[in-house]
Amino acid sequence: MTLVAKLDNVRNITTLLKAIHFNELATCFLSSNGIKVTVEEAQCVQANAFIQAAIFQEYSCKEDGEIFTINLTVLLECLSIFGNTSPNSTAAMKMCYNGYGNPLILMLEENGVLTDCNIQTQESSEILDFNFLSTNVVNKIIMKSECLKEAFSELDMTSEVIEIFMSPKAPYFQLSTFGDYGDIHFDYPKDSDVVEFFDCGQLQVNRYKITLIKPSVKALTLSSKISIRMDNRGFLSLQFMIQNEDNQISFVEYLCSPNEAEESD
Repeated sequence: MTLVAKLDNVRNITTLLKAIHFNELATCFLSSNGIKVTVEEAQCVQANAFIQAAIFQEYSCKEDGEIFTINLTVLLECLSIFGNTSPNSTAAMKMCYNGYGNPLILMLEENGVLTDCNIQTQESSEILDFNFLSTNVVNKIIMKSECLKEAFSELDMTSEVIEIFMSPKAPYFQLSTFGDYGDIHFDYPKDSDVVEFFDCGQLQVNRYKITLIKPSVKALTLSSKISIRMDNRGFLSLQFMIQNEDNQISFVEYLCSPNEAEESD
């Protein structure tokens, strides 16, 4: 088998997969370090969930670099086949994959009840390379997620764009929308209790289509911290730190291109 992975609590991966489930198809990258699952939309936004090998009780990957595409909706339905019958009851899972052209095999067990699922895999299409390099990052802020959850619940979602402002001077970090209810701004001083790290090399004001940012709210809701980075082209990286039921840390990243209409103005 190319991949064999065992997990005592299937919710530890379903949570991560739900955080990037805004499109039906996902591409899986297998390595000895774990599984990266990527979802894209409109060649403008990409979400990556990193499921580290350490999350599994057993993990064996014999071929680094194996790639396949799978229907994420079907995968999540299979992983959740037992539902949430009880908060104290968890389904265990064994996942197997035997290489190109073979299905992904799931064996799930809860309270002695066994279920097998075979999910057809597809050849992967080319994944966008956003070329988002840490060396090109101009501005970065790490915040507690709670404050942004409040902001996103109050920002005007009738706005076509969300504007992100970062400056070495006040107001330092600002989120804005421009919708039917007028202009709404949220300011966060760099010495705020919710800001854990602030590094701003230059003034940047970029706008992003709100339809591209909306899917990341799923990950935001699950996360405890968020890292927001912008590179010298205005591309946006949102990294969410998510803690599972066994107190293990995983990361979900959203990459988003700036609004072209704004760039061409």
